[in-house]
Amino acid sequence: MKSIVTGFATAVALWSAQAVAAEVKVLSAGAVEPGLHKAADLFKAKTGHEVKIQFNTAPQIAQRLKDNYVADVLIAPPGALEGFVKDGKVAAEGRVPVGKVGAGVTVRTSATPPNIATTDAFKQSVLSAESLVYNTASTGLYLEKLFEKLGIAEQIKAKSHRYPNGEAVMEHVIKGKGNEIGFGAITEIKLFESKGLKLVGPLPADVQNYTNYSGAILNTTTSPDLGKQFLIFLATPEAKQAFVSAGVE
Repeated sequence: MKSIVTGFATAVALWSAQAVAAEVKVLSAGAVEPGLHKAADLFKAKTGHEVKIQFNTAPQIAQRLKDNYVADVLIAPPGALEGFVKDGKVAAEGRVPVGKVGAGVTVRTSATPPNIATTDAFKQSVLSAESLVYNTASTGLYLEKLFEKLGIAEQIKAKSHRYPNGEAVMEHVIKGKGNEIGFGAITEIKLFESKGLKLVGPLPADVQNYTNYSGAILNTTTSPDLGKQFLIFLATPEAKQAFVSAGVE
């Protein structure tokens, strides 16, 4: 880590000497959005370089890469990155861990929070809810397996509402009524807390699911050096703290 931080300090010195602003283009999974925005702002403050970010779900990212989307950096789960390396879309070397995001439970700000203190309490709250809302992306796929494991998948099927992404889930819950429970990445829930949602809490520890995220250079990059410099910055303590403050562990 020390060498990475030292490398970033050297890079900053070079950028300051050049005093030429440029733009880093980033394609990223949506779960790290609040932390990545904070880190990008810090990067711009230190270097003067803009960071343009496109957030998408995993299927959308895969389609963009298939269509040879042009960007410098990709942030996605390690498993997805491995697949993209095999497809020739992502560089095999220079990967940087960004952090991990857990799944959480949310309700409208005016709603009574369900009891999710234990797995049994969580199970009963899910069964008692009038409506359940979650996505068809990574969080939703995990919840499908969890509900099957808890033996309640068939019981809740009729009252479950699914959306392609977390944003649509949050908007549904905000506009909802009655005893409705939403699920999503904790970071996504936090983004909507000022808009009518509240984070009840993470899933119980024994059934929690974390998704890890890492950054890598895309082979479509037109600015590989700048992309690498941005990845180096994401490994610094300052950037890590920005992610932690936004719910990315």
